[in-house]
Amino acid sequence: MNAKYENMKIIYNRSKLGWYWAPLFIAFWLVLFYLVVVPSFHYMPPLKTQQDELKQPGQFIGERAESTLLRLSKIGPKVVGSAANEQTAVQLLLGEINDIIRMSRDDLYDIEKDVQIASGNYLLWSMVNVYQSVQNVVVKLTPKNTSSEAALLINSHFDTVPASSGAGDSGMMCVLMLEVLRVISKYETPLTHSLIFLFNGAEENPLQGSHAFITQHPWAKNVRAVVNLDSAGSGGREILFQSGPDHPWLMKYYGAHALHPFASTIGEELFQNGFIPSETDFRIFRDFGHIPGLDMAHTLNGYVYHTKYDRFNIIPRRTYQLTGDNMLNIIKALGNAPELENPDKYAEGHMIYFDVLGWFFIYYPESVGVIINICVCVLVLITIVAYIWSMASNTGMFRRRIFAKFAILAALQLASVCLCIGLVVSIVFFLDGLGLSMSWFSNVWMVFGLYFCPMFFGLGILPAIYFSRTKEHGLPLGYGIQLLMHSHCLILTVITILMISYNIRSAFILLICIAFYTLSVLLNMATCAHKTNFLWLILHCLCQILPFMFYTYCCYAFYVVFVPMQGREGGSNPELLIGGFTAIMCLLFSPFLIPLLCLFRKSKTLISLFGICTAVFLILAATPVGFPYVEKTATQRYFAVHTLRTFHNADAASTINRTDSGYYVFPVDRHYDSVDSVLFDGTNYTKADRSDCNTELMCGFPIYSTRWLKAMDNSYWVPGPAPNKDHLPKVRIISKESTSFNNIIFTLEVSGPDHISIFIEPSADAMLVDWSFTKEPLEKKLKPPYYIYWGYALDPTPLRFNLEFEHDSDNWSGSTFKIAIMGHRIHDDMFIKEDFREFISKFPSWTHVNAWIGSYSSWQF
Repeated sequence: MNAKYENMKIIYNRSKLGWYWAPLFIAFWLVLFYLVVVPSFHYMPPLKTQQDELKQPGQFIGERAESTLLRLSKIGPKVVGSAANEQTAVQLLLGEINDIIRMSRDDLYDIEKDVQIASGNYLLWSMVNVYQSVQNVVVKLTPKNTSSEAALLINSHFDTVPASSGAGDSGMMCVLMLEVLRVISKYETPLTHSLIFLFNGAEENPLQGSHAFITQHPWAKNVRAVVNLDSAGSGGREILFQSGPDHPWLMKYYGAHALHPFASTIGEELFQNGFIPSETDFRIFRDFGHIPGLDMAHTLNGYVYHTKYDRFNIIPRRTYQLTGDNMLNIIKALGNAPELENPDKYAEGHMIYFDVLGWFFIYYPESVGVIINICVCVLVLITIVAYIWSMASNTGMFRRRIFAKFAILAALQLASVCLCIGLVVSIVFFLDGLGLSMSWFSNVWMVFGLYFCPMFFGLGILPAIYFSRTKEHGLPLGYGIQLLMHSHCLILTVITILMISYNIRSAFILLICIAFYTLSVLLNMATCAHKTNFLWLILHCLCQILPFMFYTYCCYAFYVVFVPMQGREGGSNPELLIGGFTAIMCLLFSPFLIPLLCLFRKSKTLISLFGICTAVFLILAATPVGFPYVEKTATQRYFAVHTLRTFHNADAASTINRTDSGYYVFPVDRHYDSVDSVLFDGTNYTKADRSDCNTELMCGFPIYSTRWLKAMDNSYWVPGPAPNKDHLPKVRIISKESTSFNNIIFTLEVSGPDHISIFIEPSADAMLVDWSFTKEPLEKKLKPPYYIYWGYALDPTPLRFNLEFEHDSDNWSGSTFKIAIMGHRIHDDMFIKEDFREFISKFPSWTHVNAWIGSYSSWQF
């Protein structure tokens, strides 16, 4: 009997497939990715024309939305405070709304419109966000004879950043809202609740328009939920990346009514944990309005986001139809949702949700997810034990020997996982250390060689070496490979259990691979195919097709969304995110495929090719092929502010200590010194030292937003001629009053351009105890200097505010506080001088420079 099993073992060990079948095996999975996964991601329905409306009334017409966007984007940049935003864009929207009202079914709906002009202030991040006379265009559609007071809010913004026409961000969403309003109001669409369409005029300022509406508009008190629409790209499929919070009923409506779903719990958890360098109005509605909702955004071609290349002509035409169909269906469904009457009644728990290649949508409550996860984990453990038990019977080996072999292979698999992760981490820091990061920025295919290949190599080389050295005294090769995959399934099961214990909803991503792998094992055991040399491969590979497509779809979607974002991530190492995510996804699907290469002859050579490929791509990263940027397509971003600086003395007259001028250059991504050789070699420009950092607030730099604070260490000052001096900010002390021996109140007045940053820092022996703005920064004891961002639109009245300081003693000699005021004329291109234009022209063609006139003035009072 023992001789029989020994012969069987030798046959198993020596029987391998020819090495020439391996390329076909690998090609099968590549073809599956390119012919199924990629087309599925980019699928969009045909654009419907106005002729289609005649055949089937009541449907969304993408062509009409497209023509509206053309007119809106032709206005150009629509910055808060500019005539383009406050007049031209508002009038265009009102004209469209008037046409809709004229064609609406007045027997079914009452439609009201309003132009809200509002002022206020609130704490956003670490900044007091002060706005004055910003505008919103609001439309309310109310079904006649309805008894419901609840309303659904649909929001997007028409304002833009400087130099961008905002076709994608977020003019497209605005015209889609107009078309949804047109369709619903024109045809007999049963609705239970009112719909409020908010065309937000100050989102980029940032998020001021939504705060104005939700805290001040009379219609806001009836809002029960929001559908927020934004963009981080230029069209494509819109991703749902936030829902709720704690309102799972919203996801049920999305899942049931979105015709083209694109959503994932993973995206939501990434966004809410700060991995996405962006913010939307959804935050304001959630935090200040305490209303739940859905947050969706376009993400395709994020390279053009917030640049001059965000234009009408680069948006895929089918985007209008895809997003419009989704919006129309979802809004109509929520407009009839009984939950909208009292959402708090249904405010419990979270949903786990994800789409599968855009084909269908899966969603279920978090509590159900925990049960499913636990059941699958238990099934995995039972299946592995049953398989090993069965293996002992089939091979005639003692069970303890089988379990010992399993332990060895589990240790081998764990070593392989550590090896491949170590390789990826080494590559991450190697590339960043040599200044070669982001070689995949314009050539995403570089990710395959830099991160996929080392993962494949690390996961395959140790098993290949091990199996090549245990031919005559180990388990049959097929059993050994299956045990190796069992061990990885066990590792993932343990991680899943840990994720469940920490309430991480994204645990479902691991559940898919271990569930399908367990299914293949059960099918093989049921058919006894696992006893054969190669028949078990058929069921195994069939069960891996859907997980492979799902994980590569997730990878592809991740790169489409996140690779362009790394061009505006600041000073952090982008290789960590791209390499880390790639490593995680590879650990989910490749350990169930890469070990199969050990079934082919010359397996070590085959797997070593992945290592060679990694080396080749590392070399490419150091050549022009790996250069991150391409003109117009994938540019490097910079801000440049032509600045006049004025530093005042600490005296009663606040006399001027010194003035200078120059160009403040703010790099946005990791390669903050990539243009140094172009700007400073062979030119008259020089980098100034940072000596002002020791004495001046914010180093004497004209800070524009809180995002600039994050990467300020990478920015620099270039001395140059003075800019246009019109409309420089001014500060005036209106009054100075002692309220006690230890307290004093300053009343200040600030005037200047429509975008101003103010920094206030009390002296060492004084403390700011009260002021005219929100008290949150003081209550939360935020670390000085305190940051006030002030923007105004229609009304240029100077900003007047009080500051109350408390002193350690009654001796008030010396200064009480420092104040720095930075003015930004971000939409006055006509005042830019020729010398500044010449400086900007020195930047390479593969850069995008957002430039304007600014100022920095500091005082000590």
